Amino acid sequence: MFSNLLRLLFCFICYSGTPRAGTKLVHVTGKKGDSVILPCEFEARQISHYHLSSWSKTIYVCQNEECESENGRVFKQGNCDVVIKDLSFSDAGKYVLRVNYNNAQSMLERLTLEYYLHIQDEISVKMGEELKLDDLLSNTKKVVHQNKISTEWTEVWKRRAGVRSDQLTVRDGNLTINALTVTDEGTYRVLDFDDEILITVTVTGSGTDSKENHTDDDKTDDTKQVSVLDWIMRVGMGFSLVLIGLALIIIITRNHRLLRYVV
Repeated sequence: MFSNLLRLLFCFICYSGTPRAGTKLVHVTGKKGDSVILPCEFEARQISHYHLSSWSKTIYVCQNEECESENGRVFKQGNCDVVIKDLSFSDAGKYVLRVNYNNAQSMLERLTLEYYLHIQDEISVKMGEELKLDDLLSNTKKVVHQNKISTEWTEVWKRRAGVRSDQLTVRDGNLTINALTVTDEGTYRVLDFDDEILITVTVTGSGTDSKENHTDDDKTDDTKQVSVLDWIMRVGMGFSLVLIGLALIIIITRNHRLLRYVV
């Protein structure tokens, strides 16, 4: 009976820890499709327990990159660093890492680290086409937009309030731009309920419309060049005709004088 109580007490200490080590908040940024490290920066000590969670959900951490589990994208590196590879938007958010270890006096202590993982991406889409942003996570509070020619952030979507523009719709958890225009280009940020940045997406327009605009401009420039050349040619031809006419008059006049002199 007494031994069972000791075991329960030991488990309680392992999972609750002591607050002496404190909690440290770290902001980490990664690009979609790449890898990112949640740094632990913990000196080599005897670690008895290692636990990673995100939004109250436990995340299994592989002991190395060769792990073949269902969650093989997340693995341990070094003493307690966590690597997440092949990042997706759904990885963005808050993480809590708890490490229980034995200190120099062989007493059990806990190190608690909190991370905010911010995912970035760049998207290029043709003007006039639809663009789906799969960035409306369960912890998303709002989405803001900054146009390329502006420094202000405009709220384009908010939970419960919905979209703020006819250009936007929400389908299956995706924020969709129905037909991309110049004003839709720029940077989109997804914020959580603590106003922490979860996702940043930079949208650039390209393709048909831009090419047509350039073609029209080119045609205008070409037309201007042709008009100028045509004017120069006409003036030149007119001037040449005048010179030829004057030369003929001079020749005829001189010949007429010579005839009169001979006679």
